[in-house]
Amino acid sequence: MRVESLTKNRQTPDVLRAMTERAFGPERGPDEISELGHGWFNVAYRLRLRDGREAALKIAPPAAVEVMTYERGAMATELAALDLIRKNSSVPVPEVYFADLSRELCDADWFMMEFVHADNYGMIRDDLPRDEHDAYDVALGGATRQLNEIRGERFGRLGGPGTDSWRACFTAMVEDLLRDGERRGVDLGFEYDRIRAHVAGRSDCLDAVTEPRFVEWDLYPNNVMISGGRIVSIIDHERAFYGDPLMEAIFVGTELPAFGDPSAYLRGYGKNELTADERRRRRLYNVHLGLILVIETAYRGFGADHYDWARSRLTEALEE
Repeated sequence: MRVESLTKNRQTPDVLRAMTERAFGPERGPDEISELGHGWFNVAYRLRLRDGREAALKIAPPAAVEVMTYERGAMATELAALDLIRKNSSVPVPEVYFADLSRELCDADWFMMEFVHADNYGMIRDDLPRDEHDAYDVALGGATRQLNEIRGERFGRLGGPGTDSWRACFTAMVEDLLRDGERRGVDLGFEYDRIRAHVAGRSDCLDAVTEPRFVEWDLYPNNVMISGGRIVSIIDHERAFYGDPLMEAIFVGTELPAFGDPSAYLRGYGKNELTADERRRRRLYNVHLGLILVIETAYRGFGADHYDWARSRLTEALEE
């Protein structure tokens, strides 16, 4: 499956060859290049080098394409996240071979990393027997828990500057989304100021979060590579930040049934149910997620079907 998005920065074979030679040397340029099509934001390629080695190349969106506020500098965030995960956990992630932020060969940042020979869990999950995908879900819950054990100094982006207040950080994240939507005139089905008031009036529950933790945030099955009954790699880390672990993807289904039964994830995480205060926070986080799903349709060029589905999820989140 090849996902189309305005943010995909496809390059010519000559540019891809130059990138490979810069990373690995002219004697090890690419014999074969193929696009990896399932991602929604960055474009990625699989490379076979002349010496038989394989690598994956990831390229950030074109400089001229407007992205959402929280997506700016996403590749630097991913590189920082990969470094943090490798140094502070046993969660498997691809090795980074080379990164180029100079923008000399193309109009965006890019990096080379290990190509992982495995199945994409999200693509085959529904075809697996229930006991197998439950076992993978449990493992994913455990991996998420381990990532959340990584502590930060302040809430917000991995590269800072951050804030000492989670309430201030989260409400700023929501405001960034609303401004992104207003800038493009996105119809949310609700007045923007009504959503601002909705979040502000319920944000007191966020003050219970006092310690910044690493949040992967986008850790859905489509970002999990599996082989031989185990998770062999977690990919796509560009949305990571320091915040409340309850923002993780495994908790979405606790309040939004459209995202599936989260019970196996939660068993793996070691948290079988949420308290009343945690459910209040999770409902706010679902509003944040719903806003992203709707507003990004204007920035990615997604079709009407995706927009309608996203609008339904935002409505559900607000009605909670």
